[in-house]
Amino acid sequence: MTNFLNSNLPSTQPLSKVIANHIATAPNQGITFAQYMDLALYHPQLGYYASGAVNIGSSGDFFTSPHLGKDFGELLAEQFAQMWDILGQPNPFTLMEVGAGQGLLAADVLVYLHQHYPDCYGAVNYIIVEKATAMIAQQKQLLLKLNLPRLDNHQPSLPVRWCSWEEIQDNSLTGCCFSNELVDALPVHQVVLQAGDLKEIYIATVDQDDDDIKFVEVLDTPSTPQLREYFDLVGIDLFSGSYPEGYRCEVNLAALDWIKTVAKRLNQGFVLTIDYGYPAQKYYLPARDQGTLQCYYRHRHHNNPYSYIGEQDITAHVDFTALEQQGELCGLGKVGLTKQGLFLMALGLGDRIAALSEPREGGNANATAQDVIKIMQRRQRLHQLIDPTGLGGFGVLIQSKGLTPSAEGVALKGLTVPPIS
Repeated sequence: MTNFLNSNLPSTQPLSKVIANHIATAPNQGITFAQYMDLALYHPQLGYYASGAVNIGSSGDFFTSPHLGKDFGELLAEQFAQMWDILGQPNPFTLMEVGAGQGLLAADVLVYLHQHYPDCYGAVNYIIVEKATAMIAQQKQLLLKLNLPRLDNHQPSLPVRWCSWEEIQDNSLTGCCFSNELVDALPVHQVVLQAGDLKEIYIATVDQDDDDIKFVEVLDTPSTPQLREYFDLVGIDLFSGSYPEGYRCEVNLAALDWIKTVAKRLNQGFVLTIDYGYPAQKYYLPARDQGTLQCYYRHRHHNNPYSYIGEQDITAHVDFTALEQQGELCGLGKVGLTKQGLFLMALGLGDRIAALSEPREGGNANATAQDVIKIMQRRQRLHQLIDPTGLGGFGVLIQSKGLTPSAEGVALKGLTVPPIS
């Protein structure tokens, strides 16, 4: 192994010791960055998402679209209701959310369907796939309080269940599998161009004792040929001469496994993925020579994944081309790729903003100053959802499987605003 970079602070946190023990027992005393990231985020007891350390919201490490109000989930529900119609109003109609955070999105979707599309709601089978026990606890605390009676009294009042992938049979789901800001948190490999060859970043330790664990990055032969094959899949030639010496980037093999798993479970319907990222040609620009890896701690972002271990989020942008290409190999056809802002506007967010355009809500001349402040705050939140430099610039990828010819001919409402090239 070649010593590459020593970029972290000494640590005595319990998770650091666990990771150091994994390194000590690994071949060549090194683990891939993907293995390190997996432990940092998903260790069953001490990982960021599993331990309860994750803090999402306006005062937390980061916030997501559902934290800006119910509109995001309600507009998604509009799209789900149309998907139900396109599929012939199946019963059950499965909505499978992978990585449901605190459960806010699930709650907003279910409440809106119950109020505005009761027939669709009566057919809904809502499955949450979540590996972090702390997140499951938060989701249940929120969702099990909802009082949403079904049209059929013989059905449970809340059509939600938590499942592992192993509990879901192949080709068993009709509906939509969706995720919001999930794929960016899947563990990524990191690779570097060195002397015309592809090397992978491994994590080792130096000067290890009980009081001073220091991690160091080293370069060595890639752990799997899939890393080279990935660039063939997405049409990127790292050896074209355009990329500088030391070019560093991420490879998300876990995203390929994820889309394959989703495709196997889906019999007929859609896959909807919302996240920040780029098509491969923009993701792997030669000028982006340090990749896209970012860490989030108390609403501050930085690029040192070796600090605040188990207490901070670690993410990388999503390569949407990889999801498209892998999806094609797994039987998923691309329906469309657009931006979140355009997607939500097509689903009616513009109408919601227009309804707030008057200084007095609903034209009520008796509205108080406090009412006006609330309206202005809501308008600000709605504009955040479509801000092209923020959440509005997120990618929305929709794929499909097993649609009938007539269903394939129906345009999804969320894709009716043409994307801006």
